[in-house]
Amino acid sequence: MNSTIQKSIRKQRHTLGKLIRPILGKIAAACAEAWPDRYALNDVLKKHVPELPYCAYIYALGTDAIQVSDNVNSNGSYPEHYGRNRSERPYLNSIYPAVDYLLSEAYISLLSARPSITAIQLVKRDGKVIGLIGADFDLRDLPLTQQLYDEPDQWRQMKGDPSIRGLLFQQTRVKSVLDSHIDEVMSICEELMAHRGVFHGKLHFSSSRATLWVMDDPYRYRILEVEDLIDPDICLAYPVRPYPENAHLPQSAIKKILEGFKKLRLADETIYLRSGSINIFNGLVGLNFSCDGSHYIPWDDFLDSSNAFWSGAIASTTRPVEEEPS
Repeated sequence: MNSTIQKSIRKQRHTLGKLIRPILGKIAAACAEAWPDRYALNDVLKKHVPELPYCAYIYALGTDAIQVSDNVNSNGSYPEHYGRNRSERPYLNSIYPAVDYLLSEAYISLLSARPSITAIQLVKRDGKVIGLIGADFDLRDLPLTQQLYDEPDQWRQMKGDPSIRGLLFQQTRVKSVLDSHIDEVMSICEELMAHRGVFHGKLHFSSSRATLWVMDDPYRYRILEVEDLIDPDICLAYPVRPYPENAHLPQSAIKKILEGFKKLRLADETIYLRSGSINIFNGLVGLNFSCDGSHYIPWDDFLDSSNAFWSGAIASTTRPVEEEPS
């Protein structure tokens, strides 16, 4: 998982913890006075659950992880969960008795089959642990998770299917229909992206097609077959639009990137570009090679003549590994 996603997750978890930890501690203190009476615990949980925002269920567990109360939420209690053994659930794998409070990693709920998270609070009496309180939260209900993280602006490589890599040198590129008309295709793609509202485009060289996303209708993609891609009349189907000011990719770089796609497609008969994509808003160039390896590269890194793609060693599609600082 990349560092940007991890940072966003840590921030969300920290904010949620600050919100619920004091309340859960108060509930645990009240439960200590009612412990271990099932119905008295139910009453305490019913009284305090409205204070715990966004809680799907709250419940009490013995130190053996056997449930000693019903499941409780703002709608009432659910007695079928009394006596349930939760010892194998992911939120109990690392809690008892190391810390007083823990917010679990996200997991898939057995009840809702949706991503959830659980807060665990130890219950103590006279300094001795007598049980635990668990509070479940459906991630869908948490307003904290509604802020989207920013995609990192860095070169990323993903390895593909090992079976394809294993047979790499037993294959050669077969000239596609798109390859035969590659100059016309590149000119039309440049027109569509630079002047006609296409903000994300992907060229599938081997299957001779393109998938396009347009700013006027961003939730649906268009598929153009090679007959469309070599016909300049296709431009008439896409209205002229000003190039967006908030695009990260300069308009002038689109042609250069498409020229780079052509070079990577035709430079080698064994390791060659199968598909390439451009997104003008995040400025990322996507590449998928015959070895099934994929790269996502900032546009300026892609156009840097010193990187491995343009060094003449086209067989090397592995990004050099940077040494860790000592």
